[in-house]
Amino acid sequence: MEYSIFLDVLASLQKLFVGYIPAAVLGSFIGYLIGINGTIYQVLKRIFEIPHSIPPIALLPITLIVFRESEPATIVIIFIGTLWSTIINMAIGMQHFRRQNNNFRAAIFHTFHTLKVGIWVAWFTVIAAEMLIGPRGLGFLLWEAYKAGNINYIIQMLLYILIIGSLMDQLLDLAGNLLSQIASDGKKSS
Repeated sequence: MEYSIFLDVLASLQKLFVGYIPAAVLGSFIGYLIGINGTIYQVLKRIFEIPHSIPPIALLPITLIVFRESEPATIVIIFIGTLWSTIINMAIGMQHFRRQNNNFRAAIFHTFHTLKVGIWVAWFTVIAAEMLIGPRGLGFLLWEAYKAGNINYIIQMLLYILIIGSLMDQLLDLAGNLLSQIASDGKKSS
């Protein structure tokens, strides 16, 4: 049983990172380019908020029609949801960075805040998609436990989801704090 849960954890994490990492990289780059110019920011921010207003999970029927398989459809909605969220939050962060006289600690803070928002969008999307279409992963196990009426298993799956989500959040906080400390130390020594 525990071996099976481990494989489902890996399935959820695989979908998460395959969709999240490219979206976070591309979204950060686009958001940075938008955020460093005030005029471009004002124009494009409004445009990028339009697709951002659609919850990623609502795109699942379209991606299932296009890709015909649950795995690529799920990864695409994770990518899309994370991309829009990352672009908008990074652009806002770069605007704050400019207003704070190019303070690198502010840039680091906003970058990692953006990455955290993106990972939460991605994690939510993974779990929701697995609950809807499976065929494996923590969301799928959670929904199967609900259908079986197994409250203990529901709680166990929720704990796994909570622990993984919290660990990702804490790792991003730790990385952001370390980089912020390095930026502060580098500024003091120069």
